[in-house]
Amino acid sequence: MITNFFIPELNNQDVQELWFQQDGATCHTARATIDLLKDTFGDRLIRRFGPVNWPPRSCDLTPLDHFLWGYVKSLVYADKPRTLDHLEDNIRRVIADIRPQMLGKSHRKLDVRLDYI
Repeated sequence: MITNFFIPELNNQDVQELWFQQDGATCHTARATIDLLKDTFGDRLIRRFGPVNWPPRSCDLTPLDHFLWGYVKSLVYADKPRTLDHLEDNIRRVIADIRPQMLGKSHRKLDVRLDYI
């Protein structure tokens, strides 16, 4: 997914100021995955034992987990998609509709923590 979807999408964006938050799940910390993320984000990688070290399940990182993913999931599954295409369409639509103002409160705490480091 990172190679086939995420990185190609990043190529359409200015990633020089973009940070990536690695969630620390064991299946997401494979050497190949971490190497790819390091190549893409350099020192702008928040992960366990990384340039910005944060343990998994840190209370400073959970606003995204508690707000964003719950919000996205509630809208993506609202019409009970029955096919993979329908599910993917819903995901794309919901993500495209998220505006920066909506995320302001949820990431302000993370911004303060990054300034502290």
